[in-house]
Amino acid sequence: MPTTKSGSLYDYPKYYDLVFGSDWKAEYDFLLSCFERHARLPRGARVTRLFEPACGTGRLMFRFGKAGYPTHGNDLNAKAVAFCNQRLRRHGLPETAYVGDMADFRLADVGSKKPFDAAFNTINSFRHLPSEAAAEGHLRSVAAAVRKGGLYVLGLHLTPARGEPHSDEESWSARRGQLAVISRLWSEGVNRRKRVETVGMSFDVYTPTDSFRLVDQTGFRTYTATQMADLIGRVTDWEVTAVYDFAYDLSAPIKINGTTEDVVYVLRRR
Repeated sequence: MPTTKSGSLYDYPKYYDLVFGSDWKAEYDFLLSCFERHARLPRGARVTRLFEPACGTGRLMFRFGKAGYPTHGNDLNAKAVAFCNQRLRRHGLPETAYVGDMADFRLADVGSKKPFDAAFNTINSFRHLPSEAAAEGHLRSVAAAVRKGGLYVLGLHLTPARGEPHSDEESWSARRGQLAVISRLWSEGVNRRKRVETVGMSFDVYTPTDSFRLVDQTGFRTYTATQMADLIGRVTDWEVTAVYDFAYDLSAPIKINGTTEDVVYVLRRR
């Protein structure tokens, strides 16, 4: 029976990145296609400079950087930011990840003197923002960091207005050399009045000399489709130009209804 340790899984970027960093190609290709199709930068300029709020370990940052898209990011977790910058440095890229709050930042806080062409945050990190004020502050901060005609590609799980959200346990596994990690994620319940979903997470970590389990619990703010539309509507710097689901199929935009759960909003800067 492996030893169990409690703590934030985000404090273990090596394990986190092994599990979640391997599933990147479809998301990467989708983002590039979104930038090409939906951005309307002045004088027909193409998207080149990117920003990722809640960048974590930078699983996409270094890939975009190597492909000629300089990418900056911020994250509250200093260990994740250090991991990200070390990886950027290994790939011959500048260290452009910064410790900071995605709910309240300026361009100077993320090492830039001019606005970015596009931003992206597609893996539900937006729901870590604990309040309506923080979520609105985030959208305003990103708007101030993106050029007019640029994009913010924002993905999250909505809470269906009818019925109960899918609460099936999700599991992933990955191996690199002699390190193996099995991750589990499960919902422990949704409080619709407080708009909080409590989520449990664990990593089972295996090495040749040790095995242990890391266990964490976190709260995600919930959004129905109407609540999300109201939030975006209050931040008039953004317009919704398209919506997709997590299939990342640019040829299949979706219409949101009361049962929609997985969404990717493509917001364009007015």
